Amino acid sequence: MLLVRMKFLQLLSRKPGKLEMLFQIPFCRKQFPYMCLATSACLCSKKKKMNSYEQVDQEKYKNLVYSVTSYKTSAQTPETIFEEDNLLYGPPDKQRPPVKAETKTPKSCVPLINPNKRIPLLNSDSILPMKIALQKTKMPSVTRILQQTISPQQAFYLERWKQKMILELGKDGFAEYTKNLFLQGELFHAALESIFLSEEMATKEQREDVAISGYLSSVQHVLKDISEVKALESAVQHETLQYLGLVDCVAKYRGQLCVIDWKTSEKPKPSLKNTFDNPLQVAAYIGAINHDTNYDFQVSCGLIVVAYKNGSPAHPHFMDPDLCSQYWNKWLLRLEEYMDKN
Repeated sequence: MLLVRMKFLQLLSRKPGKLEMLFQIPFCRKQFPYMCLATSACLCSKKKKMNSYEQVDQEKYKNLVYSVTSYKTSAQTPETIFEEDNLLYGPPDKQRPPVKAETKTPKSCVPLINPNKRIPLLNSDSILPMKIALQKTKMPSVTRILQQTISPQQAFYLERWKQKMILELGKDGFAEYTKNLFLQGELFHAALESIFLSEEMATKEQREDVAISGYLSSVQHVLKDISEVKALESAVQHETLQYLGLVDCVAKYRGQLCVIDWKTSEKPKPSLKNTFDNPLQVAAYIGAINHDTNYDFQVSCGLIVVAYKNGSPAHPHFMDPDLCSQYWNKWLLRLEEYMDKN
């Protein structure tokens, strides 16, 4: 309502003399013995309630009324608004835009692909898959390096999960649970190895084994896309960077030669990020194969297959050459971290 009245006064102020004439006529002087800019005075009703605006100290707001009636447009400018804001709230906090975390680059310049190695053409008449036994040496394994260089956040969640399981199962129960998990993994890998070696389905005993039957059913659709197996449960060693590991499988997946890592899970892992450090493990194996003289071929792709105990379709996570190169650099950083600690 006050805004309407002030607009009314502004309209009057645009025509010089109109406002003065309004308050100079005898009628207005008789009705308003005191100079008052309030427009809510009643001319007809005798018992109307007092308007709250009539009780305002006119003298106190005289300058405000004058400023409203003296300008056709607002006297405020962006500069004056900023000045008022600074006076009321203080100067604005000029925060710098967040700086992105600096991307670390590994000190080692060893490439993922060995430029001195020839990649032969593969054919269906190749010999049996390679199977090199893992030798005990002073070289650290890929698994050990990753375990000793996990981030504090990963270590926190891993320990929290462990304590939760111990609370539910007890220490002995948790030990039995982890033992069964490893056993299931070993049986599952053995069943896959027998499938690839005989090019037939797993044996009747393996198919009926309750511990792995769900996992085997889970990977059936993935097995159809795998061909030309080059290595199974075979040791690999990076002769330059001095680490070793045991690769699950090297074969073609949909025409691309890959290092294949079989994983078992009771919970779904639909994306690659759900597999945590597994992509680094695959990249480490790829680099080792490419620099191991025992293997006369090179690999540039990876595949992580997550099989489920309940038999639901496994999630195959394909890693193309670019993605493998990214994880190779991350692996080199973890390797350097491990070497610095030991």
